[in-house]
Amino acid sequence: MSKTIDLQVNAKNIADFKKGYPLILRDAIINPQALTKEGSIVRLLDRNYKFVAKGYYGNQNKGIGWVLTQKEEEEIDFDFFHRKIAKAFERRDTLFADPETTTFRVFNGEGDGIGGLTIDYFDGFYMVSWYSEGIYSLKHHVYGVLDKIASYKGIYEKKRFDGKGEYIEQDDFVRGEQGDFPIIVKENGMNFAVNLNDGAMTGIFLDQRDVREAIRDKYSKGKNVLNTFSYTGAFSVAAALGGAVKTTSVDLAKRSLAKTIEQFSVNGIDYEQQDIKVMDVFDYFRYAKRHELKFDLVVLDPPSFARSKKYTFSTAKDYPALLMDAIAITEKNGVIVASTNNASFGMKKFKTFIDEAFKKAGSKYKVLEESSLPRDFRTNRDFPEFNYLKVVILQKLK
Repeated sequence: MSKTIDLQVNAKNIADFKKGYPLILRDAIINPQALTKEGSIVRLLDRNYKFVAKGYYGNQNKGIGWVLTQKEEEEIDFDFFHRKIAKAFERRDTLFADPETTTFRVFNGEGDGIGGLTIDYFDGFYMVSWYSEGIYSLKHHVYGVLDKIASYKGIYEKKRFDGKGEYIEQDDFVRGEQGDFPIIVKENGMNFAVNLNDGAMTGIFLDQRDVREAIRDKYSKGKNVLNTFSYTGAFSVAAALGGAVKTTSVDLAKRSLAKTIEQFSVNGIDYEQQDIKVMDVFDYFRYAKRHELKFDLVVLDPPSFARSKKYTFSTAKDYPALLMDAIAITEKNGVIVASTNNASFGMKKFKTFIDEAFKKAGSKYKVLEESSLPRDFRTNRDFPEFNYLKVVILQKLK
């Protein structure tokens, strides 16, 4: 059993915790010096030492830990983890039963009751991501629960808590049988090749499932499509399967070429009929303008922060300029899928970026649809800041 530490909470933060706010921020705590060992259970107390909530200490980029329960008598033990994880699995019953989708999130951190922990399902394999040393120290509970409630081929993990909150390089295999990678998973009938033991990434971002479906079903037929920051080309695959005349995928990473070819191939698409360019997206925008290239559909889903030899890009300050580049090479009445996973601003702010870009470009637009995380990426609607994904699909009118 982990040692329990008593932490006093600032008066102004008490109400938030009582309303169910799950993240423990350092500046909410009067005596953070009491924190010693990550993984310790912490009791949050008011100034009169009355119980407020209970959680664990684990440093990550967002805060110093997570609230797990508001019940003083509830122990943070195997039974606790069993209740939370089993309930999360139950919530995904319809996804487990869908033969057209064999990959999705089964446990989404604080949205399912345990912040700092996510579990993804890949056709019989599970991948557990740990976001702090603190939650990782409780791994025996999580793996014990998976052994009890899940029939699996194998389990892999990602430790995402080095000094900068990034992935720790290791052999990610935990138990069961080792996968013969890549394995092919399905998402709304589309095939994707994934590798669970090849660094931080798997080959597909599961949080964009709804967007890929929309691109395939509503926006691609007969269209010339540009997919920027394309990673392994998943949006391009969706567009090609939706009847796009041609797709162009652009990403700076050298490995994106082989990975994108692989994703086209597992869907029976002739990759030689598609354009796959390994180059800086900003250079590609200049190239496209110079050659007067225009696209009917442009997908803009940059990383929150990116650095190349020439540029440093941050969505928080550079998204309007990036969107202006996209507007310049989008046909009249063409569609732009504007997306960001930057959690530091909300949908309202994101829409001001879109407005700013169109005003500066002297162009007009209308919003066709907007969305956030898919339903398996469960979040607490009282705290929208944890629903980090913002997607606006818009049409350029002039």
